[in-house]
Amino acid sequence: MGNSFGCSASGERLVSAARDGDLVEAKMLLECNPGLAKYSTFGGLNSPLHFAASKGHNEIVALLLENGADVSSRNYCGQTALMQACRYGHWEVVQTLLLFRCNVMKADYLSGRTALHFAAINGHARCIRLVVADFVPSAPFESLHARMDAEIDGSNVKNTHEQSVLSRFVNKTADAGITALHMAALNGYFDCVQLLLDLDANVSAATFHYGTSMDLIGAGSTPLHYAACGGNLKCCQILLARGASRTALNCNGWLPLDVARMWGRHWLEPLLAPTSQATILTFPSSNYLSLPLMSVLNIARDCGLQSAATSSSEVDVCAVCLERSCSVAAEGCGHELCVRCALYLCSTSNVSSETCGPPGSIPCPLCRHGIVSFVKLPGSQAKENKMHVSLSLCTPCMLHPRDQDNSSVSHTPEIRRNRVASVPSEMLCPVTCTPFPSVAIPLCTCNDGPCPTFESREAATPDEPVRRSQASLTMDRDKMEGPRLDKTTCSGMFWGRRSYSREHQCNSEINA
Repeated sequence: MGNSFGCSASGERLVSAARDGDLVEAKMLLECNPGLAKYSTFGGLNSPLHFAASKGHNEIVALLLENGADVSSRNYCGQTALMQACRYGHWEVVQTLLLFRCNVMKADYLSGRTALHFAAINGHARCIRLVVADFVPSAPFESLHARMDAEIDGSNVKNTHEQSVLSRFVNKTADAGITALHMAALNGYFDCVQLLLDLDANVSAATFHYGTSMDLIGAGSTPLHYAACGGNLKCCQILLARGASRTALNCNGWLPLDVARMWGRHWLEPLLAPTSQATILTFPSSNYLSLPLMSVLNIARDCGLQSAATSSSEVDVCAVCLERSCSVAAEGCGHELCVRCALYLCSTSNVSSETCGPPGSIPCPLCRHGIVSFVKLPGSQAKENKMHVSLSLCTPCMLHPRDQDNSSVSHTPEIRRNRVASVPSEMLCPVTCTPFPSVAIPLCTCNDGPCPTFESREAATPDEPVRRSQASLTMDRDKMEGPRLDKTTCSGMFWGRRSYSREHQCNSEINA
């Protein structure tokens, strides 16, 4: 237990400092006792890293990791700091955790959700892009989908053994067979839907046929069924443009059109009708793709981010920050940047690169040339960092598959009492488990006024609560997406059971 590394009073002080973002207090406590970085609370088993990651305190996260905190430690619900950062959209924290080689494949104990599910549920496209960084090679984007044309043989079902590593990770299911694409489509985050589809998400993936907690949508439902329940027009258009079927039936015998009618999404009927003649729009590749991210992430792991510039005139200073020495160069144009600026550029860019390079390339800040990958400069020195045992593990476990039949005799399974084991999501029963207790489903407001029509998508319902605190850009985007409906947590509607109270216990401790 982490509580054995120091007295509970000092540990609780570090927890408070991590929650409040008090960097001075955290440094003082860790200087006195570095073992406090492994402290965990008695209630939810949340470490200071969980608190700092959930609140977005990136400097404290880096400080804790440098002092020996376990980057993949779990709380009482089996959630890691990466899951907390993805839940709240703190992409800088996700970036720092990836630099310390966190395990992105871990799933929580409640419903088998990975960090990718948490990011998709809340619509954080940047976190999705970072989580899949170790699975997307820095290569032209066309090579990622070159095999798709050869696989079209009249069937949309792919053999599991023939799927790529990226496809297996993106299509990893939680309880009831729900993928990240299902959740992004349900909540109407079309940016995440478009990004996941570009990352080889299966548009025809169906939830498990032998039962699901989403009884009001139905077992065996596709992402288009979930998008019809959510009511977002653009999500449905993107799914149909990428090959979703209007005639797909779930286990209840419902079409996506039936789900839309049941939830009062009448403006989707002209689009989802099996005999619909509506024009399917073509959508370009997602602006959130980032091909150079894997290359610069590996360079940052080797060189570190604290490469300070010297006073010598022979050292080139980064033209972006004017503070650090150049350590990477962009392939193609050859412009040199520091590794920190290159990493932030790949993590934050949201500009279409159709005019300057292949899809997924990042425009160079100096010449606007499309960057596909970065290379390390010859003079860059590797960082002297004592990696802990927990940090030296490979991030994408699926990149190095192990032989399940040939088990080593020396590695005997460790028996831990009073501790929940990590079970793959495929082995969990979707009927008894409770997936996604914190997801929000928009409810129909047709009882308050006339439903919007398919032709006029800009009209909102009369009694729809208006949120004028956002910027005018958000208002214009809402008009494009369609009517914004009130959202209420579906935990009481679908999944209000013991697992929700269990997760609520851990989250209330963090958000206290």
